[in-house]
Parts: sequence; structure tokens; C-alpha cells
Amino acid sequence: MAPNFRLYLITDRKLAALHGGLAKTCAAALRGAREAGFAGQVGIQLREKDLPAREMLELALELHRVCAELNARLLINDRLDVALASGADGVHLPADSFSVAQARALVGAQRLIGVSTHRVEEVGAAAQAGADFAVFGPIFAPLSKGEYASPVGVEALCAACRSGAIPVYALGGITPQRVAALAGSGAAGVGVVGAIMGAASPEEAVVAMLRALGRWASA
Repeated sequence: MAPNFRLYLITDRKLAALHGGLAKTCAAALRGAREAGFAGQVGIQLREKDLPAREMLELALELHRVCAELNARLLINDRLDVALASGADGVHLPADSFSVAQARALVGAQRLIGVSTHRVEEVGAAAQAGADFAVFGPIFAPLSKGEYASPVGVEALCAACRSGAIPVYALGGITPQRVAALAGSGAAGVGVVGAIMGAASPEEAVVAMLRALGRWASA
């Protein structure tokens, strides 16, 4: 399988609390995309690592209904059990998670498997292992998270995109203004957290990002 989205929206329920909760924030972003002519171009990763299993599943089910209504793929970070139980479209594997082969054996061939990568060689390894796409970064200093090392930069992104035969999404500090710097890198799109989850208007933020990606693609 291949991801059909250009914008990979990664959740942060603490930021989303400003807008009435995670489901409402994601729905607002997806509606904004649809109304601006970008239906189907946003994928969502549910990434709430500190939630216990039952709460995670309840949130996944809620988001699955939103994504089904608004034409978006839903992936679950790390929790294969929650992905299967919720009917999500796939799983996203952190660096310290299951192997791609283990995940594939459980979720099957019809669900997406994304992998987090931080070094160029990891993208090639993910492709060889059978992942459907990779997220690579941080390209710039992250807007909402600080657990990673120094930004790897656009040159490393270009090398990562050349290193494997799977789509690569740029992550880390991505804003509409910075999207132009990624043109020509070979990236399939971008992953974002704070630029949309922490925006005053998620609807306007997601449209601004998708329009920036559209200018990049047509440049």
C-alpha cells in the first residue's frame, strides 16, 4: 500500500484541549481541508503514548468515525492492538517498537505501516523491511516536542528520500513558510504536530499548509 495523503497530522491532545478536544480539533482540520478542495490529502496519526489501553481505544474509535466521515486515513502510534480493535487504517512504529515484519504479520497487507526514522540509513532499512512509508526528522527544531537531538536539515532529508523506495515525510518544525525550503527534496509530504494542533485556528492552519505544499508541487 502507499499513503495517499500529503499532510500527516500527528496528534497532541494537550494542545488540542484549546479547541475542545482531540476529535473536535481533527474534525475541524479535516473539514477545513475538504472545504478548501483538499479532501483526502490529510492523514492522522493518533500519538498519545501516555494513555492507558481503554482510553486509547475509546479515542481511536472516536477518531475513526471522524476520519471515515471526512475521508482521512487513521494510523495508531505503536499500539497494534488498538489499531486492530478500532478498525484503523494502519500503525505507525516508533524506533523502539515492533519490527516491521512483526507488525505486518499482525495487521496484514491491507493496512499501512509507517516508521519513524532519524538517520538516512534507517529509511533504506525500513523500505527493505516492507514499511509503506517513513517519517524523517527533525528537519528543523520541533515546534511542540523537544526530545530529539539537533535538527538534521534539508540536505539529510534529500539523502533520506534517495535512500529507499518508499515515500518519506519531513517532520520537525514544519510551517507553511518553511515548506518552500523542502521543494526538490523528493519528500512525499510533511508531518506536523504543533503547527496545526497548537494553531489558533486548526482549519486555517491546515489549509495554509496544504496550499504551501501545492505551490511546492507545482514549482
